[in-house]
Amino acid sequence: MPSQTITVSPAPQATLAQNTDRNIPPNVYTLPQTAQLEALYTIIRNKETSRGDFLFYSDRIIRLLVEEGLNHLPVVNKVVETPTGATYEGVGFQGKICGVSILRAGEAMEAGLREVCRSVRIGKILIQRDEETAQPKLFYSKFPSDIAQRYVLLLDPMLATGGSAIKAVEVLIEHGVPAERIIFINLIAAPEGLTNFCTKYPTTKIITGWIDEGLNERAYIIPGLGDFGERRYCV
Repeated sequence: MPSQTITVSPAPQATLAQNTDRNIPPNVYTLPQTAQLEALYTIIRNKETSRGDFLFYSDRIIRLLVEEGLNHLPVVNKVVETPTGATYEGVGFQGKICGVSILRAGEAMEAGLREVCRSVRIGKILIQRDEETAQPKLFYSKFPSDIAQRYVLLLDPMLATGGSAIKAVEVLIEHGVPAERIIFINLIAAPEGLTNFCTKYPTTKIITGWIDEGLNERAYIIPGLGDFGERRYCV
């Protein structure tokens, strides 16, 4: 049977409705906004939550986000034989994938990706603010040698102004990855960051768990959850 790319329905109705109601760009998708998901976010937002609980419940959300990200990858027809001797006409992923984490907080999402994608390759990228220009600057990157042939899941838990994520996509494009083959996955996003990112890269999908109210005068996400890296790695 010849291979044929299948378009997968990328988002549940609740996600699309939220995008419509809040004027969110069409390439942004959220997890279904269920009571259980909100309960998980309530725990990790709480400043009194212990580090152990923060790790456990943020990891639960990350796992959901990675699974949703995989839903947006294209697939092809695939026929297999079952143990009963019957054939099953199913699908398989069209191409290879890899993860790229934006250091350091993005590293926290690598385990969730490895849990659902066996032996997945993972690259890393370090972007920090240049004190002279106040613009994001690339300090370090290491990618699989064949990254230009892969679909990339870009990992970073927080999207505030969007500067680091925009720079990361720019670097990936310079390494031969088309913008439409990048899926950016994060836990919490600010509308300002979504607008900035999607204006620059309208064909790159964003999978986020929750869209917050906005940014304060210091460009912190409100209500947010504080500094994800500090809460994740510091005792």
